[in-house]
Amino acid sequence: MSYLTRRGAVAAAAFALAAPRAFAQASGPIKVGLLTIDSGPFATYANLIDQGAKTAAAILNADGGAAGRKFEIVTQAHNGTPAAAVAAATRLVQQGGVSLILGQTLSSHSLALVPKLTDLNVLFIDHYAESTDLMGKGCHPNYFRVSTPHAVTTKLMEDFVKSSGVKSWNLITPDYASGHSLSKSFQALVGSLGGTVQQNLFAPIGTSDFGSYISQLSKPADGLLVALFMSDGQSFAKQAKQFGLFDKFKLVLGAGFATDFQLEAHGDNVLGVVNSLSWTPELPGERNARYVKEFEQIAKRRPFYTDADIMAALESYRAGVVKAGSTDPAKVRKALEGLKIDMIFGSAVEMRAADHHLIRQHGMAQVVKGAGGRNAFVMKAVKPGAELYPAPNPECKVA
Repeated sequence: MSYLTRRGAVAAAAFALAAPRAFAQASGPIKVGLLTIDSGPFATYANLIDQGAKTAAAILNADGGAAGRKFEIVTQAHNGTPAAAVAAATRLVQQGGVSLILGQTLSSHSLALVPKLTDLNVLFIDHYAESTDLMGKGCHPNYFRVSTPHAVTTKLMEDFVKSSGVKSWNLITPDYASGHSLSKSFQALVGSLGGTVQQNLFAPIGTSDFGSYISQLSKPADGLLVALFMSDGQSFAKQAKQFGLFDKFKLVLGAGFATDFQLEAHGDNVLGVVNSLSWTPELPGERNARYVKEFEQIAKRRPFYTDADIMAALESYRAGVVKAGSTDPAKVRKALEGLKIDMIFGSAVEMRAADHHLIRQHGMAQVVKGAGGRNAFVMKAVKPGAELYPAPNPECKVA
């Protein structure tokens, strides 16, 4: 029986923002702070992040919330810099009274926010950043992550690199923390397989003219890795198509590039790209199918992988609150460490105690022309987290 059937229609109050209050939560709704970006290329998808979080909260509230309390999303937008993200998170805690931070946090934002978590006395469950640094020196007792680190993405890509026989690669990634992290991980993978990276380019966020980058990428190599996101990714794909760039390579891999919520906008520009994909609505499991159905009933659209990651973050937090019987950050943190959680990614998914990372599945999918002439994904591989996650980094100190 679905959450909605058991609990009735979701109350409109689940979507309303609470008036800010400068005190810690002890009763009433559990306030969850959501960071979004309102300028630059990432602003395009801020509304989707907001809708995804509020829909996840509504689904869980219809199932009783956590320990008899309902979730309430408090959104705080900022201009997209790390300093602005820290300031917005501080406002959410000090004025909004939130006990958990989620949101549209780039890797550079997460790395800037993590050192502030002790003073803020708040938990941060990251469903967005992918930098591998957050598994090592960038970790923190109050920091948990359900999104997929680059070390995991590149481990899954290993099979494709091996089977393709591609030895020479060109890379283009964004010129900030996440892009440099992915570049480092992928270069290490290529080197371990006896290959070489010919071009390793970094494009500033907000680049609109990729002509010079495409010219450099056109120099001989058999494989291409693209990790340009949001509107940057769309601009690059369109211009790459005009220059016939992808036709020059035996294999084009994408990371955060040809994603599900950009698929229609990309059109034919990304056909054939094999993209890392952490989740799709078609993944097996009754829990996942129920989530997709209820999300569609509330949001009037299909969920994207970003929605699923937000849902996993809230499911994790709910499990911690229920076990702790409290929203006190120290108690929830302790409850989450090593906890096996039933969620949309499967049953008994572990929040690893050593580094606070959710050991979850990950997949690779190729963009093809689907029914009705619309782009679609064909899953090429889905592997469990136990086969993908590296051992805990000794630099990570969460005790």
